[in-house]
Amino acid sequence: MKFFIIVLLFLLHTPILNAQDTTQLKINYSKKLLKVEAACGQCQFKMAGKGCTLAVRIKGKPYFVDKAHIDAFGDAHSKMGFCNAIRKAKVQGEVVDNKFVVTYFELFDKKD
Repeated sequence: MKFFIIVLLFLLHTPILNAQDTTQLKINYSKKLLKVEAACGQCQFKMAGKGCTLAVRIKGKPYFVDKAHIDAFGDAHSKMGFCNAIRKAKVQGEVVDNKFVVTYFELFDKKD
């Protein structure tokens, strides 16, 4: 019985934990899409910081991305992952406090 209760609590608690790290990105057809380069800010754009963080380069200037996690688009350390390749993306959002707050993000180059 004790095992059953532990399993039940685990099953009920797991979706709540996973839902907290998810941001739903939706396109707004009334706003313009920006074509940008996307990659790991530290590994590809040589930005200061610890770890690996998603970044976009807009008109030659890199910005860390807020509201989207680097691993939400696949393994960042795979052959074509953000830490090893600069990818092309269509995004919507705005720069706030020197970060790009994303509301929509879609990769449009081929992933090998």
